[in-house]
Amino acid sequence: MRALLPLVSLLLAWSEGTRASDPTLPFMEYLDEGHLVCLKWGFDNLKEEITFKLVVNSTGWVSFGLSPSGGMAGSDIVMGGLDSGTSYFTDRHATGNSMPKVDEQQSYTLLSMAEEEGQTIMAFKRPFQTCDDQDLPITAQPIKLIYAYGITDEIGYHGAHRGTKEVNLLNYEQRTMLTNSDYITIKMDNITLPPTTTSYYCKIMTLPRFTTKHHIYMTEPIIENHDVVHHMVLYRCPPSVTEPYEGDCSKSQSGIYCLGVVASWAVGGRPFELPGNAGISIGGMGNDTLYKLEIHYNNPAKRPGITDSSGLKLYYTSQLRQHDVGILTTGVLSLGGLQYSIPPKAKQFHTYGICKTAHFSQFVKPVPNLEVFAVLLHTHLAGRKVRVGHFRNGKLVDFLGLNENYDFEMQQIVTLGSIKTIQPGDEITVECTYNTEDRIEDTKDEMCLAFLFYYPEIKIANCISHPNTSMISVNEEPTGESDQDEIAEHEMLLKTLPQIQIVSDDNSTVNIFTDSVGIVNEMMKTPAAACKITNASNRLRAFWIVNYAGIVLLLTRIGIL
Repeated sequence: MRALLPLVSLLLAWSEGTRASDPTLPFMEYLDEGHLVCLKWGFDNLKEEITFKLVVNSTGWVSFGLSPSGGMAGSDIVMGGLDSGTSYFTDRHATGNSMPKVDEQQSYTLLSMAEEEGQTIMAFKRPFQTCDDQDLPITAQPIKLIYAYGITDEIGYHGAHRGTKEVNLLNYEQRTMLTNSDYITIKMDNITLPPTTTSYYCKIMTLPRFTTKHHIYMTEPIIENHDVVHHMVLYRCPPSVTEPYEGDCSKSQSGIYCLGVVASWAVGGRPFELPGNAGISIGGMGNDTLYKLEIHYNNPAKRPGITDSSGLKLYYTSQLRQHDVGILTTGVLSLGGLQYSIPPKAKQFHTYGICKTAHFSQFVKPVPNLEVFAVLLHTHLAGRKVRVGHFRNGKLVDFLGLNENYDFEMQQIVTLGSIKTIQPGDEITVECTYNTEDRIEDTKDEMCLAFLFYYPEIKIANCISHPNTSMISVNEEPTGESDQDEIAEHEMLLKTLPQIQIVSDDNSTVNIFTDSVGIVNEMMKTPAAACKITNASNRLRAFWIVNYAGIVLLLTRIGIL
């Protein structure tokens, strides 16, 4: 026990040290679950410059990078360390899973390098836009951060000392830390999965009784079998659902009425903490409410005998926040007998789900502005891109969600950083892009969903749509030998079909709309980040290029005079 005390003291000192206040670097995230890699940062909008401080619990080489997909390929990386009192630091880029190459243009500036109490502390800065094709731009959109480190200064393979985390660097929202750690555990009870590719298990249960209203402020996954747990959703059931249940979801007659999403998780997701002014309400009135935990298991190897007790932890507090949070499910889902398949060999295939918020007035009056602060984007394995367009009067206002490099293994709830306001009458279009070049059969089990986290809660659970594929004849379906032109024609046919829209509330009241819902708004091309030359040498070069004609004219006049 005594031998552990120095280690405990060291870890406490390490944790406190990383949290030390720095007004120039007000933001902080641990990039790993063990809290061994800490990133601090701050930025100056006027100078369009961002400063980082990476603190790693190692005295070897350290690296930090920006990645388009969460992996090495295409990443913008800096590597550095302190070797025998001499610092080393380089701006690099990765072309694959190999040693990153040194950039021709060194766009990052080292500010300091130190080793203290077993930690390497590397501070550096860079412009938002570097005008270097080997760097990634830093924008107001979330970006995947990667890290790696070694135990010596000989740079080599990092082994398990690596990881990734998605963070919105320029729109980061600080959290209010609470002193309590009360939580509810909701999980399956050692169920045995069938040897099938896909299965859905549900557990309908009561939660602990709260006589007064409480707020859930954080959710944390409990994953027992990472290789088969695909996603989890916790739903609030209406008063008509009164009996507990645990088993195959398709055999639960009452579970289909549990529609209000309370919490969600998908592959790659981490614990998610809500903003300090918002929480998900539980308890108080309706204390007898039942909840349904639904887990989708993906077992492509069809392994028999897998048992599982995965689920969620819900951290709650009696200190109520300003806003009740709602989660709105938008996008495309198969409806009853309606489904459509994505043809094989498609380089890209788009689907569209629409939500007309004008229909909300049939459930809620008046309909308030909905303040969206986070989003979870979800497809299955064929998904490559997801975009959530926000339209007003037929024109694109903004993107509520945007992932141009969707990775099935990295489905995290992403805080938008700034609030996106949906006004009554606005429309939401969820666009998913799929690739099935590696498939020889139609894909019929895909999803295209965006879970929008917003406040104030209005009890609308779903706003989804589906093209009326009953209007397609068999001859209009693409064949397995379809070329890209035929695939594109089929995509356009689906896009122009009348849409059937489903809007439902937490009480399982469902309304179906077909009035003029067939028009899918055009999604503009995702705007690219503007390149701004900010370092002195490039500004000088730009000055000479821009003013060359004027300088020549001036010299000509001097010669004439």
